[in-house]
Amino acid sequence: MSIHRDAARLFPRNPLRLMHRVYRYVLPGVKNELKQWREVADQIPDDELRQQAIDSMTTKQFHCQGGAVYAAANLPSRHILIPLIVAFQTISDYLDNLCDRSTSLDPQDFRRLHQSMLDAVDPEAPLHDYYEFRQEKEDGGYLQSLVQTCQANIRKLPSYKLVEKEIRELVSLYCDLQVYKHIRHDLREAELLRWWDQHAGNYSQLRWNEFAAATGSTLGVFMLFLAAKDTQLTKERVADIRKAYFPYVCSLHILLDYLIDQEEDRVGGDLNFCSYYETMDQSVDRIAEIVLRARDRVAVLEAPAFHRMIIEGLIALYLSDPKVSKQNEVKRISRQLMKNSPMTRLFFWANSIWIRANS
Repeated sequence: MSIHRDAARLFPRNPLRLMHRVYRYVLPGVKNELKQWREVADQIPDDELRQQAIDSMTTKQFHCQGGAVYAAANLPSRHILIPLIVAFQTISDYLDNLCDRSTSLDPQDFRRLHQSMLDAVDPEAPLHDYYEFRQEKEDGGYLQSLVQTCQANIRKLPSYKLVEKEIRELVSLYCDLQVYKHIRHDLREAELLRWWDQHAGNYSQLRWNEFAAATGSTLGVFMLFLAAKDTQLTKERVADIRKAYFPYVCSLHILLDYLIDQEEDRVGGDLNFCSYYETMDQSVDRIAEIVLRARDRVAVLEAPAFHRMIIEGLIALYLSDPKVSKQNEVKRISRQLMKNSPMTRLFFWANSIWIRANS
C-alpha cells in the first residue's frame, strides 16, 4: 500500500529514531500534561475522588507515556495529539480506579461513569452528570474538564469524521468490559461470557478471554486519532487500521499486561485473562500466535515499520518490567517471545535503562 510523500516523512523509520523522538519530545510533553492535570486533581473537593484521581496518575502514568508514542509519528501535531491522548487515557485510568478500588459495585454507576469516555470522543456531545449513581459527586469539574479537553482537540483533527464510527465502537466495547469486569466477583465471569456470545461470531479465531483483552486496550483509538490528522485519509485505510489493531495489536497489549500481573492478581483475587489458559505452554502458544497475526496485519498498513515497532515495543515494555524477574514461568515466556527478534531486544535494552534511570 502506498503512502503519500509528505506523510512518509513524518513516521520514524527505525527504532533509534523512534526512541529519540519519544525521549526528546513525547515523554516531556506527557510529563507537562500530567503535571497540569495533577494540579487540577489536587483541588478536587471530595476526599475519595481526589485520592483516586491522584493515585491513577501516580501509578499508571506509563499508560499515558506508552499511548503518546503515537504522537511520535506526527511531531508537528504533537501539540494536539499529546494533550488528546493524555486526557483520554487519564479518564480511562481514573475510572478504572473508581470502579476497581473505590466504594461501588453498581453496574449502573460504572455505566454512567464511562459515559464520559463516549462523550470525550464525540466533539458535539453534551456533558452529563457522570456521578449520578455514586455517593461521591464533588470533583470540582475534573472529569468534565478532561472530556472537554478531548473534544476540543478532536475538533482539530481534519479527518475525524472518517474515524468517528470506528472509535465509538472501540470505546463502547471498552466501556462494556469495564462494567462487566468490575461487578461482584460471583457475577462477572457469567456476564463476560454472555457478552462474548454476542460477539463470538465475528471473532471465531479468538478465545473469549482474548477478545475481552482486546476490548481493554486504547491503542486502536490512539492510532485512529493519529490517522485523523491526515487530510488524505480514506475509508479503506481506516478499515485496514481497525482490522490490524482490533483485535490483534489490542489483544496482545492487554494479554502482556495481564501476563506479568498474574501473581499479584492471584493474591488479590482480581480478574486476570491469562489465568484462563490451562497451562503456561498454552499461554506461550496463544500469545505467540497473536503476535504473528498482529505482525501480519500491520504489514499492509501505511508505514508498516512504525506499527511493527509498536508491537516489538509492547513486548519489550512489558517483559522488561521488574515483576517478570520474580516469576519463573513468565521469564520463560519472555525469552520465547523475544527469541529471533533483534528489534524487541533493542527496545528491551532501552526500556530497562529507562526504568533504572527513573526508579
